[in-house]
Amino acid sequence: AEFLASLRADQRQVEVIPLELRPADLNSAYQIQDALVDRLLDQHGGQRIGYKIACTNPVVQQELNIAGPLFGQLLSFSTQHSPATLRTDDFLVRVVEVEFAFRMGENAPLAAMPYTRASIAPLIDCALPGIELVSHRFADWTKVGAPSVAADNAIHAAWIHGAPFVGWRDLDLAQHPVSLTVNGRLLRQGQGAQVLGHPLNVVAWLANELPKHGKLLQAGDYITTGVATEVYLAAAGDQMQADFGVIGRVELRFT
Repeated sequence: AEFLASLRADQRQVEVIPLELRPADLNSAYQIQDALVDRLLDQHGGQRIGYKIACTNPVVQQELNIAGPLFGQLLSFSTQHSPATLRTDDFLVRVVEVEFAFRMGENAPLAAMPYTRASIAPLIDCALPGIELVSHRFADWTKVGAPSVAADNAIHAAWIHGAPFVGWRDLDLAQHPVSLTVNGRLLRQGQGAQVLGHPLNVVAWLANELPKHGKLLQAGDYITTGVATEVYLAAAGDQMQADFGVIGRVELRFT
């Protein structure tokens, strides 16, 4: 955790985590993640506000040689409401991901496991349009292995979200279109089916996965469910808008 925190503080990249520090499995990786998040909160202030889910796309899972997604933690100090402006130089890389997000209205109790898309839906309060910014400290993050990615808080950097949308239950989220426009040009298009077939499948996965690592999905937690389009690598001066139709829009600019 100290090593990963130092990489973030120094804006430094490495090929891999040194062998003597490298997590051997996801259990140890998530313990390191907790310790890293503690250090980030000590440095920046704020609190944990929910979870980001990575690797919900089968192509990425194949690249990492894993059978399922990974989770990281959303933090208040790196979360902003749209419209947002970020400094380009604050990030080694700027991978922009258009993602459906949700806020839990009730706890997800152990007794109701395993959760499904249908059983998790009544516990959700609202949907939100969002952009997750991913920034990593590995020369090639797809080659370091899932435990190393998970340990580095699933390479989460920032989350920008729009206003809560309560009418999401009336939508077919699997078929719901999303797009990313950059500097006035439409560059990316996708839909909810890109993430485990349906964004609520991702929330159900998280509710089932967290107890394995001593956590529970709780009322008030935000969840951002993974990229629903191809990713976009942002540069200085980029102005972008993620469009979720009736759900809302998110605007982000890099100085």
